[in-house]
Amino acid sequence: MKKELIKIEKMTKNYPIGGGKFTALRDIDLEFKKGEFTGIVGPSGSGKTTLLNIIGSLDTQSEGDVNVMGNSIRKLSSKKAAKLRSQHIGFIFQTYNLLPVYTVFENVEFPLILLGMSSEKRKKAVLEALEWVGLSDKAKSRPAQLSGGECQRVAIARAIVKKPDLVLADEPTANLDAENSHHILKTMKKLNEDLGTTFIFSTHDAKVIQYLRRKISLLDGKVDKDEIVNGG
Repeated sequence: MKKELIKIEKMTKNYPIGGGKFTALRDIDLEFKKGEFTGIVGPSGSGKTTLLNIIGSLDTQSEGDVNVMGNSIRKLSSKKAAKLRSQHIGFIFQTYNLLPVYTVFENVEFPLILLGMSSEKRKKAVLEALEWVGLSDKAKSRPAQLSGGECQRVAIARAIVKKPDLVLADEPTANLDAENSHHILKTMKKLNEDLGTTFIFSTHDAKVIQYLRRKISLLDGKVDKDEIVNGG
């Protein structure tokens, strides 16, 4: 029996608009076990990114309960939420969020510095992560010298360099061609299988969907379908 990593109960997320509110997510009930390789799919505006942000403690729900690795997201102070993210969660954003003044190596190294890892261990981990994403030769380059696809691969390396318990990936293949997409997805699948890293994707990319073992479909902020795919 796999351990429950995330439990979401009766979760709703509202945003104030003018004198009223917009409901991005409504009555969400979901559980994720350790080691899942799951995608949240749905049309633009269905709530995929909002759900990932709440799971990752970047946002909080308006109603209901969200528990991530034994932590109630709504009750976390900003300091404790930052510690949860730093120690246990890797993020892949659509917009890369790379630091332009830092080299590729330094961008990937940054999460390890926050963890207080020694210089020797950091160097080994960063070089390994860059090898995973096929960018060993770009370690000294800066983001402005890279293509969009290469920047996305740096962002993926940064997310997985600390071998986190959970990776939250928002459209991770959006800027990658088919060859790079499959290479990255195979790398993630291997981390999932070898280390038990849990991956939750927000995606509408068919290339990602063919690797998933579970697919959760959102429609108008609600769970429309939750199904085991590709043999589970």
